[in-house]
Amino acid sequence: MRLAKRITGLDGDLKANQVQLTKLTTEQMPSPLAMHGVGAVTAAIFVAVWSHPGRIRSEATFAMIAGTCPIPASSGNTVRHRLNRGRDRRLNRAINTIALTRMRTDKATREYVERKIAEGRSKREIMRTLKRYIIRQSHRHLTTNPSLSVA
Repeated sequence: MRLAKRITGLDGDLKANQVQLTKLTTEQMPSPLAMHGVGAVTAAIFVAVWSHPGRIRSEATFAMIAGTCPIPASSGNTVRHRLNRGRDRRLNRAINTIALTRMRTDKATREYVERKIAEGRSKREIMRTLKRYIIRQSHRHLTTNPSLSVA
């Protein structure tokens, strides 16, 4: 009985924190929340990464910080790339969450994945390209936000 009351109380606290986080991220940076698959938590991670003025000068720098910049991993006649596993792991996890959400719920992303699988791409290669696309899209959203842009 006590455990059930505690769980109910913690669930209420979690919902209140989610509402407060959504309100704060909407005030700071409303544009990423408009992206498909981005919630309050992932938008808050973007705010935290983007908050250092002058740190991110280009989309490539943002990809490097997120750990989604491609690194050549070729061998012999095989030409391929892999993701950089370094840098900000929280941001990389947020981008992974967005990619998985889009693969599950977004029609255009599902069609893209099916088309790439038909071309013979592996799931890893598809995830790499999706993550890089998400970085490009989020960088555009972040640079167009007047409250966080750096002159």
